[in-house]
Amino acid sequence: MRRLTLALALLASPVSAHEFWLQPVDYSVEPDATLIVRIVNGSDYTGQSLPFLPQRIARFDDYVNGTPTPVEGRTGDLPAVTMQATQPGLNVLAYQAQNATVDYKDWDTFVRFTEHKDFPGILDKHRARGFPEEAFREVYSRYSKALVAVGDGAGQDQRTGLETEIVALTNPYTDDMKDGMKFQLWYGDSPRANVRFEVYDYSPAGEITQTFLTTDDQGMVTVPVKPGYMYMADAVVIREPEAALAEETGALWETLWANMTWAVPG
Repeated sequence: MRRLTLALALLASPVSAHEFWLQPVDYSVEPDATLIVRIVNGSDYTGQSLPFLPQRIARFDDYVNGTPTPVEGRTGDLPAVTMQATQPGLNVLAYQAQNATVDYKDWDTFVRFTEHKDFPGILDKHRARGFPEEAFREVYSRYSKALVAVGDGAGQDQRTGLETEIVALTNPYTDDMKDGMKFQLWYGDSPRANVRFEVYDYSPAGEITQTFLTTDDQGMVTVPVKPGYMYMADAVVIREPEAALAEETGALWETLWANMTWAVPG
């Protein structure tokens, strides 16, 4: 485990990778109350709210007891989602963004990204394939989830069919958290074993702490948690894009970002 307390002055550093997450204004609401959810893009658990833009959404659902309901919004809404919390229990919001691209203008930025996300061997593969070390493109996709308690918050998270996905094996709103929260990381139909699992915690005082964990042979990991804190987990897959996607986008690499946010009641 590696832990790093982040100075707020450095949160906008261009070296940092950019996460994409769902951030409910309240993680616990009463039935029929208004649930407000921000869509955020940023670094180190600090970022900019994005509007609700249907053209950028591949899918957006609210799962309760295994049943999905589409999350709807109006174009340009900010915060992105304002909905009635009509289904008591653990609400699992699952969001998939449309593909987007980023251009690397210098090699060092790509090197720092691969080190931060712990992609061993990628630099050697890049060179072995004869790729340029500047002015190249990556295509990426986002798979973000949030756990929200409506009423008692009873229920369990589940796989929702996202290509890469974090699944909570414990419920932070109803289960005993003294031994931490357990998760399983998936990629396709297989657990992602022995890879980096990045966690940010946000204290009631506003302090953000980053922790690097590693999944086990079954893709599982346990995250220590504290009452009153909010959390975000992130895990990234890097792969060669399929030929059609590479031709369409001009990308040399493809990344898939799994993300989850939740809170532990105080």
